[in-house]
Amino acid sequence: MIKQNQNRHSTPEEKDLASLPWMIRLTVLCIVTLIAGWIVEGIEAAGTLTPWILYGVSYFAGGYYSVQVAYDSLKQRLFDVNFLMIIAAIGAAIVGQPKEGAILMFLFSLSNTLETYAMGRTYTSVRALLDMTPKRARVKRTENGENKIVEVSVDNVKKGEVVTVRPGEQIPNDGVVIRGESSVNEASITGESMPSEKQKGSKVFAGTLNGNGMLDVRVTVEAEDSTLARIVKMVEEAREKKAKSQDFTDRVLGQYYAMSVVGITLLVFAIPFLFMGWTFSDSFYRAITLMVVASPCALVISIPAALLSALASSARSGVLYKGGAHIEQASTVRAVAFDKTGTLTTGRPGVVAVIPFENGNNTADKFYIEPKKNIPPPPDDQLGELKKEQIAILTAAVSIEYSSEHPLAKAIVRGGEERGIIPFEADGFEAATGLGARAVVNGAKLQIGRKSLFKNVDGTINGEIDKHEQQGRTVVLIGDEEPWGLLAIADTVRDEAKEVVRQLKDAGVEWIVLLTGDNKQVANKLGGDLGVDEIFPELLPQEKVKTIETLKEKYGSIAMVGDGVNDAPALASADLGIAMGAAGTDVALESADVLLMSDDLSRLPGVLREARRTRRVVRQNLTFAFVVMVSLMILALFGEISLPVGVIGHEGSTLLVVANGLRLLVRRG
Repeated sequence: MIKQNQNRHSTPEEKDLASLPWMIRLTVLCIVTLIAGWIVEGIEAAGTLTPWILYGVSYFAGGYYSVQVAYDSLKQRLFDVNFLMIIAAIGAAIVGQPKEGAILMFLFSLSNTLETYAMGRTYTSVRALLDMTPKRARVKRTENGENKIVEVSVDNVKKGEVVTVRPGEQIPNDGVVIRGESSVNEASITGESMPSEKQKGSKVFAGTLNGNGMLDVRVTVEAEDSTLARIVKMVEEAREKKAKSQDFTDRVLGQYYAMSVVGITLLVFAIPFLFMGWTFSDSFYRAITLMVVASPCALVISIPAALLSALASSARSGVLYKGGAHIEQASTVRAVAFDKTGTLTTGRPGVVAVIPFENGNNTADKFYIEPKKNIPPPPDDQLGELKKEQIAILTAAVSIEYSSEHPLAKAIVRGGEERGIIPFEADGFEAATGLGARAVVNGAKLQIGRKSLFKNVDGTINGEIDKHEQQGRTVVLIGDEEPWGLLAIADTVRDEAKEVVRQLKDAGVEWIVLLTGDNKQVANKLGGDLGVDEIFPELLPQEKVKTIETLKEKYGSIAMVGDGVNDAPALASADLGIAMGAAGTDVALESADVLLMSDDLSRLPGVLREARRTRRVVRQNLTFAFVVMVSLMILALFGEISLPVGVIGHEGSTLLVVANGLRLLVRRG
């Protein structure tokens, strides 16, 4: 791809794309004057000057951009492929073959034009992510003692201010909804196509698209620190970071290789001309043919064509790499370590069991209300279809806890709402600190909480409590003075977790382990249910790091998957740190190498599959480019190919590896 000098207002890619229309025009002019010169050359009446003029115009049009880039390189005392091509074209004219030099300039110009267009597609795909930030925001402010809504630049919105977002508008800043309800399309951040429902207290992100509701949002961070702004910065940095293989080819095929090509070219010219009796024309022609085919264009572009395409495709899908090196690392992962809470589980407590007791049989008639119909079960539902007695117990519990702010109370209320439970209105709510709560529900004095609140907790009930507590669940009882039933609350396992473990093994992962701070019983049950290969329970954060180091020694490349909140040391110590649900999570954005922006574990196998696919494409490109280059060099040394054929082979291989890399823009996983 033709590269020009950056100015402070644009990136090299933007300059390339801005030049593309003129590159196309000059390439067309190059071929038109080449054909015209070829035709005129065969007309004797035209003389010899006219074809040379036409070929000269073809040289100018085909080499316009290459000369600029070569000149900039020479000012830095560097050789590049543009310099080699220009020398070869001039050399063809020197030996009386301006037509072949013009063919070289046309094919090189065409290759650069097509390559700029193709790589521009990758850049445009990334840029589409970067250009989502809104420019203006409507802010509620007080001016001259009067409350107004003022439209200002997003950069001028301060933390703590309230912005108003109308239906169909982009949300200008990260914040929390303080008024209104709506559905928000968060595909720009999470890659999720389904809208996310927002109400008071919900987080929203800059650049996401509001649905049909009006929202008032209190801004929580400055514009430059928004999730989208950090993603923009991260993607830009990722495009600058090179994979190890790319860095290797840059070093091997950089300045020293170009100087070597010039040196070999001089030898190929000098030895036959000085010692083997060849004519100047024959020696020079073979030397410049070798110079053309030895230029490593295809090899140099092989890796960035693939990596940039993979980065762009992943970013559109809500998967962010912090550089091409991490794609390469992901392709070599042999073992995967999972954190439990927030990763294999949802990270939110939910009601996982509702058990009525015999002495609570009268609750069915007194507290049963038919639940709402056609309410889909929550994705992490472990209750299944509830019986009448269970509905009554859950209804009574929700009725009491509706007024409580305790996390367990909120879990119970949410569990009821997700199953269509219609609560009674409770009177006289009273929180019993550290124990539970009391209220009058449908004329009955009820209490909910620890067993110490109740009388007559017999052995059967204690056995039921112990059974759930051994599974790591929190148990609350509900009843009057005696318990009528039990609710077990626990962090719920993700529905997709078991399938993800299976798919990882199908994707080539040899060993899957679970790292958790939970007790052995909880860890062993979860690990057994999911089918992981090894379980490490009761680990402190620093012990997780030591375990990761041990696993690295045993299995080689290992990935650590966590929620990015309390797994930062383990994520950083693994060969590949993968944070899920990273949108808006500062620690995740800092500590992990790969970010799954949505809270969707099922994307993980696709990350590893796409990394392996990218590695295959890179290897295909390198192998093909190397074989073509070496073959053309051998043929050129023995005089078996002409300059135009060498140019076609050289430029054709470059375009093919670019096209092969662009296949990665279409993400499969």
